[in-house]
Amino acid sequence: MKLLATGNNAKTILSDAMGEYLTGILYLAPADLSGYQVCPHAKLAGCAEACLNTAGRGAFNNVQAARIRKTRMFFEAREAFMLQLEKDILALIRKAEKIGVKPAVRLNGTSDIRWERVPFGEYANIMARFPEVQFYDYTKNNTRRNLPANYHLTWSYSNASERYAAGMQQARENGQNVAVVFRKEELPASFCGIEVIDGTTHDLRFTDKAGVIVGLCAKGKAKRDESGFVVDMA
Repeated sequence: MKLLATGNNAKTILSDAMGEYLTGILYLAPADLSGYQVCPHAKLAGCAEACLNTAGRGAFNNVQAARIRKTRMFFEAREAFMLQLEKDILALIRKAEKIGVKPAVRLNGTSDIRWERVPFGEYANIMARFPEVQFYDYTKNNTRRNLPANYHLTWSYSNASERYAAGMQQARENGQNVAVVFRKEELPASFCGIEVIDGTTHDLRFTDKAGVIVGLCAKGKAKRDESGFVVDMA
């Protein structure tokens, strides 16, 4: 597969190890690193410094160059990009069928594009092209609603600004769970009076029960984040 990656993310590996899904993730160059903005809420959410773009294989220059190349392709050669994405998803489906699991796709591994608004040929979006595939993402945009039935979003919390943090209520009204990154590895039982579940054991957010906070732990340089994206609990 030329666009989707499988098995590179530690949490995705855990998800696949559960024996139910094979996940393909699209990693683009975040924010405006490529010259094109793919994370429009990054500044408001204060997540740029804690971005996982350089985690794992992302630390290598050739990986960064590939992500920039893919991002530019998305903006400058959209039709070719979408056709390649279709081929990659078809390959993921075949691979999943071969090992007896279900395919899942996360399109915003290091971006926050509104994929539900990206048409593909005669289809309204790539999700409509593959109704049998479960798509899911994290997002920092709390206005995304009326999504395709096979596209699940989890809103990503940050206290970097009061304006952004206040968006949690709207995200919950949209039916989205809220992911919160905590500084300490021991997750709290609740946050803002809402039950916290452990989101560190897998990445299959569409399997989480509704109406909860998905607790995550700061990793790598995120441990040093002071923007408000990483939350400190007393």
